[in-house]
Amino acid sequence: MAKRDYYEVLGVNKNATDEELKKAYRKLAKKYHPDANPDNKKEAEAKFKEVNEAYETLSDPQKRRMYDQFGADGPQGFGGGQGPFGQGGYYSYTSSGFNGFDDFGDLGDIFSSFFGGGFGGRNSSRRQNGPRKGADLNVTIDITFEQSFSGVEKEIVITRNEDCTTCHGTGAKPGTSVTKCTVCNGTGQVKQVQNTILGQMQTTRTCSACHGTGEIIKEPCPECGGRGKVRKQPKIKIKIPAGIDNEQTVVLRGEGEPGEKGGPKGDLYITVRIKRHSIFTRKGNNVLCEIPISITQATLGGEIEVPMVDGTKEKYKISEGTQTGTKFTIRNKGFKSINSNSTGDFVFTVIVQTPKRLSKEQRELLVELAKTMNEQPPIKKRGIFG
Repeated sequence: MAKRDYYEVLGVNKNATDEELKKAYRKLAKKYHPDANPDNKKEAEAKFKEVNEAYETLSDPQKRRMYDQFGADGPQGFGGGQGPFGQGGYYSYTSSGFNGFDDFGDLGDIFSSFFGGGFGGRNSSRRQNGPRKGADLNVTIDITFEQSFSGVEKEIVITRNEDCTTCHGTGAKPGTSVTKCTVCNGTGQVKQVQNTILGQMQTTRTCSACHGTGEIIKEPCPECGGRGKVRKQPKIKIKIPAGIDNEQTVVLRGEGEPGEKGGPKGDLYITVRIKRHSIFTRKGNNVLCEIPISITQATLGGEIEVPMVDGTKEKYKISEGTQTGTKFTIRNKGFKSINSNSTGDFVFTVIVQTPKRLSKEQRELLVELAKTMNEQPPIKKRGIFG
């Protein structure tokens, strides 16, 4: 079943600002929260999930750009995966599930205030010490026009943090363990109550003993210095689909920075830049080029060979009397569409070339031809209305 348009789900237009998206989301999430609809919980839960999925995609600039580019289903038919973008990790940007309000930053606190603090919201200590997704990485690669046409697999080297293999990401020396901070009791924060002229005021600060982690490492790992992470430069293989356009983005799930506290890895966003070609250009999914022909070919017509992007040649018959600038179309020889089964066309424009140098025999033949023709083509006269 096709998903509803995310903009339609939130009731906003495609040019909606971040603030308009957030406002619409807050209104709908409050309306459809299952706890607020005890008599119609199943339907409310489905709508609540739909609203969250829409907001999660549109509130992230990169995910929104991918959604506007590919739609909810993503580019199909490349990599052999299943579902949107396949399970192989290519071109994936869809929601990975919703965990209360944990994935929506300050909106968890906003809804916590709406529903009295016990309504799926989270407190600051959970934010500090709960599982956190790793940071996303962004890289740019250059490919040729032909590679964008046919698709290509590239291997790149990226720099990222990876879990230390010595301590397995704990930061503690092998044989030792991480202990809970006794100052903050593992929350990462210390609360203080101060007496003011307005009464008692409670403030919260980051625990100085554990620096907000809620944990103490007495014997740091000698390999990573207690960080639990080491800097590495792995090689990553990227499948670029046939038909990708300039400045479009490919996403590899789970190839970003490692998560914290058991959280998932971030994603790797690869922006593709396509080098200019000396012959071909692109317009939409159509390939455009200019093909030079001789005066005799233009005059008498005939069969010409047209070079294609994939290196093959197509024979095409042009009619006699073809004028320079005439366009011809070879159907379904353009770019494949990433998110559909359609294919563009190959459109070439013929340019009649006038010879700059003639042999004596060629000149004599043209002189004889000129005698049989009007030297000056007739000028079309305009009527009274142009």
